[in-house]
Parts: sequence; C-alpha cells; structure tokens
Amino acid sequence: MNETIKTLIERRSIRKFKSEQIKDKELDLILKAGTYAASGRGAQSPIMVVVQDKETIYKLSKMNASVMGSDNDPFYGAPTVIVVLADKQRGTCIEDGSLVIGNLMNAAASINVGSCWIHRAYEVFESDEGKELLKQWGIKGDYRGVGHCILGYADCDDLEAKDRKEDYIYYIK
Repeated sequence: MNETIKTLIERRSIRKFKSEQIKDKELDLILKAGTYAASGRGAQSPIMVVVQDKETIYKLSKMNASVMGSDNDPFYGAPTVIVVLADKQRGTCIEDGSLVIGNLMNAAASINVGSCWIHRAYEVFESDEGKELLKQWGIKGDYRGVGHCILGYADCDDLEAKDRKEDYIYYIK
C-alpha cells in the first residue's frame, strides 16, 4: 500500500503521552507540512504558535479546561502544543486552519509522533486572557483560534480504529 494512504488510514488520536519532548528535527518536519496545507485562494491565513514551555502549556490547559467547566488536562500531558489561529478577515479561516491541523497530525503520524486535535481554541483566544497571551507572544492581527494540535510520543499501544459506518460513502454516477 502507498505509504501516504497507509499513514492516513492508520493515524490515531493519542491521549496519553510520555513526558519526553519530541526532537526538534521531527517538530520542524511536522511544522513544514503544516505550512503546506491548502488554503482558500492560497492566502495562507493560518499561523502556528509552538508552545513547549511547561508553564505556558499549563496555563493554556487551565484556560481550555475552564471552557468545558473541567479541572482535567485537555492536553493529556503532551509536551508540545501547537496553537493554530487564522485571520478572521478570510472567509475560509476555519477551513484553512483545519487543513493545517490535519496536515500536522498526518505528518506526525508518518514519523511516529502522536497527536490529537483539541478544540476550544476559539473560546480561549476570544477571552481577554487569551487576547493578552497573543499580545505577549507578539502576535498582531485579528486572529481566530481554530484548534490546538498536541504532539508527543505515545504512551499507549494497539490503538484500534472504530469500524467505519456503513453509509459513509454515496456514489452518484
């Protein structure tokens, strides 16, 4: 089977990570794949903020959990969080950012790095605290949070895919 198709079929969302940080070389490859995601009219509206500082990840985790009304870590102890934001002025900002996250997750899987898409970036970065973080990070512009892509080495085995639903595909010929 073609390696790309194999990766797409075998990729799984990881929710348990080793504490070991991913290698810079791996991170660079994953990020590069993110920059090549398709975007509406080729406008490249998304940006990625790579967070590996434990204190900042903890803060983001608390903010994200607060949106859910939870005390759990929605980042599952992942050592790297990539915040994906996109320019609100682009009509395809959500789609553009979503494609970036998809590329990040598939690229990670292709080199044996675990990943998972974590929602609530919109709520986090619409808050005053989230806007202040963007300002502290030097991010200028009118960005919408699309999602968080967490990365790390999986601390679990044998992740089985759910059966695909029967009515997933319709053919009109």
